[in-house]
Amino acid sequence: MGEEEVISEEKGCRDISLKDLSVKLEEFAKARDWEKYHSPRNLLLAMVGEVGELSEIFQWRGEVDRGLPNWEESDKEHLGEELSDVLLYLIRLADICGIDLADAAAKKIVKNAIKYPTQSPIKM
Repeated sequence: MGEEEVISEEKGCRDISLKDLSVKLEEFAKARDWEKYHSPRNLLLAMVGEVGELSEIFQWRGEVDRGLPNWEESDKEHLGEELSDVLLYLIRLADICGIDLADAAAKKIVKNAIKYPTQSPIKM
């Protein structure tokens, strides 16, 4: 199966796991002999650069409505690409650092729920 087939097959994929993405990123880096460049520092700096590109999209828009109803489809597509860049660098960074990102995120949600409990109604 060629690279184009893999890409076109996955265009409609909605339920891909972090682990699946991690494996694909590792294969992508190996095929291009990029592993030597994928140090934690380099990946972090690359991710920060992508966060900057993501920030530029919102820079002069002010507050935007949920769902981005007034955005052009091309702007939404660009946003999706930049969000994906950040996500993919984050997954690769976690993988290189030996962190199970899904497990760490699930644990963090539990920790936040304890730290920030829901407000119970005041009883009178």
